[in-house]
Amino acid sequence: MSPVKRYGNKINGVLLLDKATGISSNHALQRVKRLFQANKAGHTGSLDPLATGMLPICLGEATKFSQFLLDADKSYLVTIKLGIATDSGDSEGNIIATQDVPNLTLEKINSELDSFRGEITQIPPMYSALKHNGQPLYKLARQGIEIERKQRVITIKNLQIIEYDAINNILIIDVSCTKGSYMRTLAMDIGEKLQCGAHVIALRRLATGPYSQDSIMHSIENITENSTDLLHSVTSMLDNLPRLELTLQEAIDLQHGKKINVIDHDLQGLIKLYSENKFLGIGEIDLLGVLRVKRLMATES
Repeated sequence: MSPVKRYGNKINGVLLLDKATGISSNHALQRVKRLFQANKAGHTGSLDPLATGMLPICLGEATKFSQFLLDADKSYLVTIKLGIATDSGDSEGNIIATQDVPNLTLEKINSELDSFRGEITQIPPMYSALKHNGQPLYKLARQGIEIERKQRVITIKNLQIIEYDAINNILIIDVSCTKGSYMRTLAMDIGEKLQCGAHVIALRRLATGPYSQDSIMHSIENITENSTDLLHSVTSMLDNLPRLELTLQEAIDLQHGKKINVIDHDLQGLIKLYSENKFLGIGEIDLLGVLRVKRLMATES
């Protein structure tokens, strides 16, 4: 029997993958991990198999800070078919209702969309990766089981109509939102508001946190083990955090679990830690100016 091959390349960084339609986020993650022969990898927020676009893949030490992208705002281009509702809220589901689409103008649609702008509540769809007693909801949904889900508060920071095709009943919107927002639920709710039902037929994630729509994404087909030049630095996902430079002794103390009193009391909350211009990790300064470690990069042995 041949030995199991273990990945072991010490690659640290963030790849902005342009996920193709038809594959799961986890499948895309595993392919990227194999291509880079990376020892650690994780993604920062699932995209449905139907969806395409930005899926940041954290490699190596970047996985320690992936939560910052999981919690970040995201932007989407959502293509919605009016007049048809499906059980999953997208074109992969079964049709559960069809209705005539009323005579809608751009002005009318935009006025109705006002109720979705700002802070709103959503009920997560049954066809989602959320779990009930350890079981993903989508598996229960496929068995015809429906579980009561709690409403969650989200914020739609921007909701703009890109195009409305009244002949084919297609509405395309640009959405910027907080974490935990479901575009399928938004489409279904918009369909209800317009009194005709709706579902998502195409979904593309455009931006995540500090990685804007101008950021270059890369398809799996263009990635090899030697494509490390495509990676963003670990600190690129932490651009919004202030920086604190530590003395060498302070850095050593922190790495040994000691607390440090910070003289600059203008700094509070989460910060990036550096010593001798080298990124060490993330710390948090409390109201008394005491610095504690949250996450540290691995030290070289």
